[in-house]
Amino acid sequence: MLARTYRCGLDAAIDVVGGRWKALILWALHAEPLRFGELKRKVNGISEKMLIQALRELEADEVVHREVFHEIPPKVEYSLTDLGQRLNTALLPLGDWGEENMAGIAKRRGVTPAPPHTP
Repeated sequence: MLARTYRCGLDAAIDVVGGRWKALILWALHAEPLRFGELKRKVNGISEKMLIQALRELEADEVVHREVFHEIPPKVEYSLTDLGQRLNTALLPLGDWGEENMAGIAKRRGVTPAPPHTP
């Protein structure tokens, strides 16, 4: 297997948030820690398998923290680390760009756009 080399900082960042779900998971965790089921409900359309895989990768990249509470029933919460919070902040302009251009992008790709986001 060949060693991976990042060509620039954007290459490294895309490696962390790449794929369909990771940025949406990070966004879902921006306000507060969430349990697995809550996170699955907030990331509409993600399968349990994909959520588990993405969370493991984000945890390995140290942008998501997994905390296990030893109680009955068992409880696990996911939250952003400081690194994850900084990454989410960096993604905000990308989200703004997407909101501003969503209608045109959706039209060109044959996708139904979401209703306008209200903070």
